[in-house]
Amino acid sequence: QIMRPYLLSVFFLIFGLNFVQAQRFGYFDSEFVLGKMPEFAKAQDEVNQLTQAWEKEIQGMAKNIDAMYDALQAEQVLLTDEMKKERTQAIQKKEAELKEYQKKVFGFNGLLFLKKQELIKPIQDKIADAVDKVAKQNNLAIMFDKASELVMVYTDPRFDYTDFVLDELGLGDPNDNVKN
Repeated sequence: QIMRPYLLSVFFLIFGLNFVQAQRFGYFDSEFVLGKMPEFAKAQDEVNQLTQAWEKEIQGMAKNIDAMYDALQAEQVLLTDEMKKERTQAIQKKEAELKEYQKKVFGFNGLLFLKKQELIKPIQDKIADAVDKVAKQNNLAIMFDKASELVMVYTDPRFDYTDFVLDELGLGDPNDNVKN
């Protein structure tokens, strides 16, 4: 009975290593693929335009608040305490509205996040489907994304399936005859 754990360890070590050797893997570069997709560039442009418009709107609101504050400072000597209090409260209310609007637009699950998700998710799904097809066609058990957080210190070009993913998306180079 003392030998049993050792035998099990040796068994898993031998067969586990064989299983790992039998695995085929590859990688692709999602940033490169996205750069080749015109619909991604269009989606990015739309997101950038919306972002600029929202930022401009927020800057306008901030300028309005600054103008209200400047007017209060300039007229402060002429105002009664009650009038100063009312104006200060109005400024504070506008500041709170501005913060709430910023949160609504740029915050977690804000309008910008939802718009990005709406525009970019279908493109990501399209790439995922292409990667899935390439992995199945090439009998790959694992497909890594070179552009992701996973650090790849060295990559052998023989295992780069980026061109296959581009071909699957219809974005491949028609003059490229060399494949893995």
